[in-house]
Amino acid sequence: MSASQEGKATARTTDHDRAPAGTVLFEVAWEVCNQVGGIYQVIRSKAETIGDRWKESYCLVGPYVESKAAVEFEPTKATGWMATLLNSLRDEGLNIHHGRWLIPGNPRVLLIEHGVSPKRLAEIKYRLWKDHGVESPSGDGLIDGAASFGDGVRRLVQRACELWPLAQIKSKSGSNVGGESRRVVAHFHEWLGGLALPMLRHEKSTAALVFTTHATLLGRYIASSEDGFYDRLPWLNGYEQAAKYNVKAQFAMERACAHAAHVFTTVSAITAEECGQLLGRSPDLVTPNGLNIAQYYAAHQMQFWHAEYKERIHQFVMGHFFPSYSFDLDKTLYFFTSGRFEPRNKGFDLCLESLARLNAELKAANLGITVVFFIVTSRQTKSINPIVLEKRGVLNELRQVTRKITDGLGEKLFRSGASGEKIHLDDMVDDYWRLRYRRTQFALKTNRLPLVNTHMLDDDWLDPVLNQIRYLNLINKPEDPVKVVYHPEFINPVNPLWGIEYDQFVRGCHLGIFPSLYEPWGYTPLECLALGVPAITSDLAGFGRYAMEHFIGHQELGLSVIHRRGRSYHDAAAEMCRMMLDYCMQRRRDRIALRNAVERFSWEFDWSRLGPAYHRAHDMALERRGGEG
Repeated sequence: MSASQEGKATARTTDHDRAPAGTVLFEVAWEVCNQVGGIYQVIRSKAETIGDRWKESYCLVGPYVESKAAVEFEPTKATGWMATLLNSLRDEGLNIHHGRWLIPGNPRVLLIEHGVSPKRLAEIKYRLWKDHGVESPSGDGLIDGAASFGDGVRRLVQRACELWPLAQIKSKSGSNVGGESRRVVAHFHEWLGGLALPMLRHEKSTAALVFTTHATLLGRYIASSEDGFYDRLPWLNGYEQAAKYNVKAQFAMERACAHAAHVFTTVSAITAEECGQLLGRSPDLVTPNGLNIAQYYAAHQMQFWHAEYKERIHQFVMGHFFPSYSFDLDKTLYFFTSGRFEPRNKGFDLCLESLARLNAELKAANLGITVVFFIVTSRQTKSINPIVLEKRGVLNELRQVTRKITDGLGEKLFRSGASGEKIHLDDMVDDYWRLRYRRTQFALKTNRLPLVNTHMLDDDWLDPVLNQIRYLNLINKPEDPVKVVYHPEFINPVNPLWGIEYDQFVRGCHLGIFPSLYEPWGYTPLECLALGVPAITSDLAGFGRYAMEHFIGHQELGLSVIHRRGRSYHDAAAEMCRMMLDYCMQRRRDRIALRNAVERFSWEFDWSRLGPAYHRAHDMALERRGGEG
């Protein structure tokens, strides 16, 4: 066991991390067993650490989505007080599925069938307006879902508060725990999963309530549409901005959740600034996002896996570029960025501007290095471009032909060698395979430049990423050392261009680049570190700011942070170009040493180190709720 792993094991067994006796924790999120966005990763990866503290007193709560539950939810029969709880709610018409989430730790999960009749939905929305001033428009499926789910969770938590004190439980010492000590904590994530929170507070629930926002709704809208968001933040009015962007209902829900909680948290210091200004309440705690690093840990396999998956990327590059021209793959570096299709917020624009500068620098330096940069995101596409698919198919055919030739040649060479005959290689290859080889070579070649985009888009001429690529003239000319591949579909094993997982693609790359303009936390650079890949992020990402504030010398550990706050776009592009050029000038052994340093550094972001912030939030909520009497 490594020192990092020993530290993790120690962190999980301290007295401080033991849950209060006689207390149960419900953690509620729209993305429990229901992957939609980044919060799914937070809840999923954190569950084992929270479960280590709370054991069977921990229960996740989410919406029942049949198609997704079929994949990652295992139904089980509830027993004891939980069975009493669910049966009583079922008798009142609320059906809740009990089971285990098929993830590390196998936490207990309750999935609520929250669909209601139009009449019942109207009643719920009326109460939201009457009790909390939340006006919700009709016909918005997301808002309707949040309202009905919130009401289902309200009923669940209220009934738990009634039944849990009556349950027969024992403390760790073996003695019975009194009913007055049997408490309920309910922790909610985001407004989509949090509407039960203001409802419970209005009903004077005995539950201790925690709310975590992973990003402010308005922050995401404003930052993606206007310049200088954080510079202007102190003068922004949340109500005015909500009206401007037509998100008054969502904003009112988020604000109501923040103000109703006993403890309000967010994931980073930079998002805490938004909360204070836009939501009118500063968070009580920052609860940073971590990962279960052990799931990514490769030890001595790391370099082997990097080489293996780099070879898979080589296969893509040969199929994509070599029909037009070739370059030395041994002197090729693979850089990438990825994330939701928010080109400005995610920094795709700054990546391309910096790469255009890097292209000029590499030409001038004449290092003989080629950089292939991948933009991996998700957009609505028609299909993979037929030209890209065709050339990859021809490359696969060429591989099959060469294998046939070498298999046959090997046997002939063996026999000739054994008999002492002289070797005449040309005579050993059958005419059929020689002709097939030449025809396949000819079919692979083309006179056009390698395509920038791997897929067909409905609105190619409107796509901001493609338009910037054209503007910067990064069109994969043979003389340009920087090549660009825009892949508007997340990489997965069923994609015929790849046949590998996204994590495997990342392992095969050399550098991840994520210069976000708006990013409350930022899992993509953290995932890079966990996979042994150096990364660049920004000081406008919660993760980047956390690293700057907590780790001196993070650059030497494989995480570079560019300064975007209060700085011009072009100055930030110049800084990032310098960082990329420095990496290009490293020797191979230096890159290997850096990957080793990155892997060691990643343990600093394991949930065993960051999870205790959530423990403090739960304990603080219990203290505040107890103080209310």
